[in-house]
Amino acid sequence: MIAQLRSAVTLVALFTLLVGIAYPMAMTGLAGALFPYQAAGSLVERDGRIVGSTLIGQPFAGQGYLHPRPSAAGSGYDASASGGSNLGPTSARLQQRMAADTAMLQARYGAGPLPADAATASASGLDPHVSPAYARMQVARIAEARGMEPSRVLRLIDAMTDGRTLGILGEPRVNVLSVNLALDEMAAGRDGG
Repeated sequence: MIAQLRSAVTLVALFTLLVGIAYPMAMTGLAGALFPYQAAGSLVERDGRIVGSTLIGQPFAGQGYLHPRPSAAGSGYDASASGGSNLGPTSARLQQRMAADTAMLQARYGAGPLPADAATASASGLDPHVSPAYARMQVARIAEARGMEPSRVLRLIDAMTDGRTLGILGEPRVNVLSVNLALDEMAAGRDGG
C-alpha cells in the first residue's frame, strides 16, 4: 500500500512539474521568441503611450468614432470582469435590453434590419471587432461628426476590413480600435489624403 501511494505521489509531483510548470514556461518562452508582438498582448502604442490592444475591445462613445458592439463585461468593456451576461434566449431581461438597444439603433440609423452584432454582446464582452455591415452603418454619423466626406470614411472602413482567417475561418471583421486610430490620424492630417 505504501509503495503504491509513494508511486502515485511521485507521478503527481512529476506530472505537476512537467505539465504544470515546465511545459507552460517553454511555450511562453517559445511564443515570446517567435511572436513577440502577440505574446506581449498585441498592444498598440501612439506617441509613446499604450492606447489599447488589437485583441481587447474598449468603449468608444464619441459621435466621431466607430462604436463597438455592446458589452456585458462588468459595467461595459471591463477587462477585469470579462464574460457574457449568461442570459439565455428566453430571458426577459435579455429581451428587454435587446429591444431597447434595437429601438435606439433604429432611431439613430433608420428602421431597416440591423446587423446582429449591433444589438448583441459577445461571449467575452471584450470583442474588439464589429461586422463590416455594422461598421458601414455608422459611416454617416462618423463623417458628420468629423466634417468628412462619407466616402472617405467608407473607404477607410473597407480598407481596414479583415477577411476570413485562411480564407475559410470566421467572418469578415473590422477592428474598432484600428479604425478609430486611423480616423484620428486623418483628422490630424497624417493620412496623406
